[in-house]
Amino acid sequence: MLFSSTLFLFAFLPLVLALYRAFGQRAKNSVLLQASLLFYAWGEAWLVGLMLGSILANYGLGLWVERARERGSVRLPLVVAVAFNLGLLFVFKYADWLWASLGSLMGIALQPLGGTLVSSEWGRNALLSSTQELRLPLGISFFTFQALSYVVDIARRDVAAQRSLRDFALYITFFPQLIAGPIVRYVDVAAQIMSRTESVPLFASGVRRFVVGLGKKVLIANTVGALATQVFSAPSEQVTAPVAWLAILAYTLQIYFDFSGYSDMAIGLGRMFGFRFIENFDYPYISRSVTEFWRRWHISLSTWFRDYLYIPMGGGRVSPLRVYFNLVTVFVLCGMWHGASWNYLLFGCFHGLMLVIERVGLAAQLERAPRVLRHAYVMFAVMIGWTFFSCEDFGLMRTWFAAMFGFADGRPELVYAALYLDPTRMLALIAGAIGALPWTRYVSDVLARSAAPGRVSPWPALAADLSLGLIVCLCALELTAGTFNPFIYFRF
Repeated sequence: MLFSSTLFLFAFLPLVLALYRAFGQRAKNSVLLQASLLFYAWGEAWLVGLMLGSILANYGLGLWVERARERGSVRLPLVVAVAFNLGLLFVFKYADWLWASLGSLMGIALQPLGGTLVSSEWGRNALLSSTQELRLPLGISFFTFQALSYVVDIARRDVAAQRSLRDFALYITFFPQLIAGPIVRYVDVAAQIMSRTESVPLFASGVRRFVVGLGKKVLIANTVGALATQVFSAPSEQVTAPVAWLAILAYTLQIYFDFSGYSDMAIGLGRMFGFRFIENFDYPYISRSVTEFWRRWHISLSTWFRDYLYIPMGGGRVSPLRVYFNLVTVFVLCGMWHGASWNYLLFGCFHGLMLVIERVGLAAQLERAPRVLRHAYVMFAVMIGWTFFSCEDFGLMRTWFAAMFGFADGRPELVYAALYLDPTRMLALIAGAIGALPWTRYVSDVLARSAAPGRVSPWPALAADLSLGLIVCLCALELTAGTFNPFIYFRF
């Protein structure tokens, strides 16, 4: 049940809001917990038990870590907690991929011994014959990282263990951020779970934020995503360099507006129920280095890796070679966090190496370069990274890089970018390029400076509300028409 589905918008959300307002303060967490479990069960009914098992285990582990902390040593319970959570993630997300990869390598190694009878597929089947492919639970990377940070923060004395199983379960399952983040740390919401202040202005700001995210997802991400999907699925002989770059540009906008739109909707939903979540995106495409890009992109994930992996490994306080090793290790794991596939591993390696290159000396050179050149460098690097991210097999990856750099089989006189464009897609591309810039901040600053002291004009707010109403109407039309409506991060 996606946030951008008619079922969620016109049935689930209104019903939950009505029930939440109908019950008193003491029952509100119970209402949210039951609604969150229903939300998850709608798409993963048979895996609700897995999530509940994770909740019970981490609830008990948190209490164990706290008791051990008071006695002076948390090593054993902390090791158990880390092993349990990472083990759960490994089994459901990576075991099949590792077995399949090992089987393929085994088949390739044995192929000379058996000719055509011993193939890579034979080796793979030999290892997988006694196993069954495990279905990936929705949002497992998000709720596992949240549970793990909870236990680690107790060990660090940053927070006390939660005594209420219901309230801890709500922290893990709260539906606005359950399947797509942002990754919310318990230390940031502990007080809000226990007691939170709700107000009409906060609720209204949540509605506005949700509508902005919905517009990003439905009107921009879905439209440019249809373009990217059409080109990516085209035969290689129909792809030329301009078409390939058009597809990567469309994908670059799709993944940003898809994920940041979902984060906006999650933050907005949280405000409707009195919660304040951290920001997850800060206009990453205006960055002037890849290092800055990762301070602005998926902030909750990058700061999670920084605080729970990079800094404990020594961060930037160790020798230069160790720092480079730490950076590459963190980004390899960051890439693998996105999925069990070689393209995600390459995506992580690429960004880790880019950060090392910048740290070695490129960053100093960039500081002296014109701003436009720095932006161009970042967007080129980011789009190369998204090419690794989007191509799920080496064949497609090879084809796509060949097309991007002019080595494809496509004939420019027969295949050109305009064939894939129509007025709607052109408008979405333009809106995406504008929407990726912080122009609203600039307009707000200009209006604030131009306003007379002590006077606040009602027109900007009225224009904003009318625009939001138009976005709602357009999104409703698109969704009821059953148009292209995927969600890239849904499978993570």
